[in-house]
Amino acid sequence: MITAIIDYSIGNLHSAVKAFQRMANEEDAGEVCVTSDPETVARADRIVLPGDGAFPACCGSLFAIDGLHDALRESVTARARPFLGICVGMQMLATRGHEFEIVEGLDWIGGDVERIKPAKPGMKVPHMGWNDMVIDGSHPVLEGLKTGNHAYFVHSYQFRVADASHRLAYCDYGGDITAIVGRDSIVGTQFHPEKSQSAGLRLIANFLTWSP
Repeated sequence: MITAIIDYSIGNLHSAVKAFQRMANEEDAGEVCVTSDPETVARADRIVLPGDGAFPACCGSLFAIDGLHDALRESVTARARPFLGICVGMQMLATRGHEFEIVEGLDWIGGDVERIKPAKPGMKVPHMGWNDMVIDGSHPVLEGLKTGNHAYFVHSYQFRVADASHRLAYCDYGGDITAIVGRDSIVGTQFHPEKSQSAGLRLIANFLTWSP
């Protein structure tokens, strides 16, 4: 069993890799590798796409690696390999992003990524720090998680899903902010599970042992 964490030169992967390796060892869930090689991605049993920074930069870096987008699409959408997107890696699941310019995403979960506009005056953007999740969907990766669990967020843009059934959890930050999306074998978290203590580690363990 191989879990591939995609390295496309965006963000610091250290904490994510460490958390996934820890839970893979605890759950006897096989090997975790960091790769940008399309052939390795094609062979992987599970795929994780982290992301930090701006939507256009992340999409540009991912799509610039020859063959990687095709390998991801084949593995995830055609072969239904479990996929987890984290932060901007989750946002890239959307149809398009609106950060600085309109940029096409992977379009695996319909919707748009738009700037957070809190309804309450004085609330700062980015949305940064701990917030309570509200679970409003069901999925195997949510096993053991419940409304009120804390998660760690750092973002200025939010994923507005086209189909409400694809939003699995949200948090309140001057209005509802999507926290987890999912459909079929595809899941994404706006928060960083590797930095979200017990709830985040539980979600990672669930992902590593989930069999769609």
